[in-house]
Amino acid sequence: MAERAGELKRAAARDAAALAVAYERCRAITRAGARNFYYAFLTLPRARRRAIYAAYAFCRLCDDIADEPGQQGDRGRRLDRVRARLSAAFEGKPEGEVFVALADAAARYRIPQRYFADVITGVEMDLSPARYSTFEELKNYCYHVAGAVGLICIQVCEYSDQKATEYAVDLGIAMQLTNILRDVEQDAHAGRIYLPAEDMARFGYTEQDLEAGVVDERLRALVKFEVERARGYFASGQNLLPLLDRRSRACPRVMFDIYQGLLSRIERRNYDVFGKRISLSKPAKLSIVARLWLRSLIPLPG
Repeated sequence: MAERAGELKRAAARDAAALAVAYERCRAITRAGARNFYYAFLTLPRARRRAIYAAYAFCRLCDDIADEPGQQGDRGRRLDRVRARLSAAFEGKPEGEVFVALADAAARYRIPQRYFADVITGVEMDLSPARYSTFEELKNYCYHVAGAVGLICIQVCEYSDQKATEYAVDLGIAMQLTNILRDVEQDAHAGRIYLPAEDMARFGYTEQDLEAGVVDERLRALVKFEVERARGYFASGQNLLPLLDRRSRACPRVMFDIYQGLLSRIERRNYDVFGKRISLSKPAKLSIVARLWLRSLIPLPG
């Protein structure tokens, strides 16, 4: 009996060590690739932060497959393999460090498998040259690549009202719209045009203009329109904050402030999204993190 108990104890220790290694791998992936998100994640308590690292590492794995050169069919098959590994993780048979950590985080915070599956679906949309006729089509894409991530994150952050799911999706859409505006030139060079065709037609700006980097009043009016749309989704997404556990609120607030800052920079450049990539400096991001993290530690009245 004592020998059996010893074996179980050693097995548990090995499992705990393997899980710690898996989470550390996810942290390293996040630190290397997360850019704006990593600063926000630093504000979370350690257990929640590790879970978010696992979710980010999964999303990074999917994004990297979509961005790699190669045949569409090959990348599609690789994403099918990711989908199979996701299912295995939720069945208690994770393969690889990212999925070991992901399985633990999903179980700990009751994250539905369908949220991760939605991310894979969104990434699959990028396997072919992106074109969206209407904003509703683009909004569906934004949900899958960003809104679903918001739903994963609020499971980890914990929320008090079901309305939080609507606001989390809106915040994700706002952030993805900001990414699209920031990366217009880079995406066009890669054959991806996310700005809805109906919006471009409204302002008389063509794909050929976009690919040539034409900056004129048509572009400025188009980008201003999209910035205002993103601001509207941010306004809705802001309603998420009071519904989250107090120690988790700083994380989405950091992302909110960083991305709103990107929109402000676009406005200050008079809606010219070509040329030097729009970004916030590292000191500016750290200042936002410090300010909001400290605020999150102050007890709320009552």
